Amino acid sequence: MKIKDIRLIPLAGSTSEGGWEAEIAADDNLHTLVEVITDEGVVGLGSVYTSLKLVEGSVSVLLPQLIGESAIEPARVSEKLHQSTFWQGRGGAITHAISGIDIALWDIFGKVTGQPISRLLGGRYRERIKPYGSLLMTEPEELPDRLGPAVERGFKAIKMGWGPFGRFSGQKDEAIVRAARDTVGPDVELMVDAGGSDRFWPHGYKWALQRSDMLCEYDVVWFEEPLRPDDLAGYVRLTENARLPIASCEVLTRRQAFQPWIEQRAVDYIQPDVTKVGGLTEEYRIAQHAYEHSILFVPHGWNTAVGLAADLQLVAAIPTARWVEYITPAPYIEDLVDAPFELDDEGFLEIPDGPGLGVRWNSDGVRKHSGLELTPSDL
Repeated sequence: MKIKDIRLIPLAGSTSEGGWEAEIAADDNLHTLVEVITDEGVVGLGSVYTSLKLVEGSVSVLLPQLIGESAIEPARVSEKLHQSTFWQGRGGAITHAISGIDIALWDIFGKVTGQPISRLLGGRYRERIKPYGSLLMTEPEELPDRLGPAVERGFKAIKMGWGPFGRFSGQKDEAIVRAARDTVGPDVELMVDAGGSDRFWPHGYKWALQRSDMLCEYDVVWFEEPLRPDDLAGYVRLTENARLPIASCEVLTRRQAFQPWIEQRAVDYIQPDVTKVGGLTEEYRIAQHAYEHSILFVPHGWNTAVGLAADLQLVAAIPTARWVEYITPAPYIEDLVDAPFELDDEGFLEIPDGPGLGVRWNSDGVRKHSGLELTPSDL
């Protein structure tokens, strides 16, 4: 079975708030779906955390390496793409585009073999996982209206991030966390994401250590991105001295970029994004390397239903995985799936066990956000 074509489907019109000072316009495109179409009529679906224009340019570079290649050897083909783009790739839009292609190739491999991707990665350690509802922070008095619906939906873990946290005062930061804890109650896990990869992040090690102490008073599970994303030395020091786990690395791409963070134990929880990092192939390798160094793998999932489906396969295949990120509310998740993801009474999601990504897609939802139709697949 050979690769015949690559087709791109831009999603627009419902981009989630990102926490940036100047919000992305509603009709802008930050996520692009990727179809890998084979010569035998089987189609795989992937997702890229990059706009259509950048993915188009990247695919034009990658296409000569793809057409006619095997459609059922995702790890080898993806490595070929990385190795063949050492001048133009090694991160950025090229690696993001490889992410979507790689996910789609694994989807094809699973469809052809009749197996979920997690089993092809080596086996399933679990059949369900706890999702944490992921949403943006706001002013303390507004948090009940933002967090309450997530609790009512059944989330037993909630992460709030970015927004005003770290931008005004220690009193404001604590008021936000206090309001969040009062809203969700003592039995819901609460995580805090400072958003240190936001532009012009002003804080360093001492601020992060002080805030981590405050967060401990509210039983916060982890403190995410308290420092700038390239401050490796700062993270090493903070992770060693903070009383609660430190999480980061959502902006990194390629497994090689993660090696110093893992080997120097710069974080307790590492957060690659499958739609940026190079796809399932790269993320699985990162997760295994982290596992060997007793660092917990928590996939970053501020993307689409395709990214969430890939993450569910990944967390099934990693021995120590405990959570998966789930944006809420999120049209690019809810509208793209044929059957909604359902949380059980304990707040867990069942991990799909169907072939490939294991999810049936909603053509109407894809059309709603792209104006395009999915390509029919023979499997």
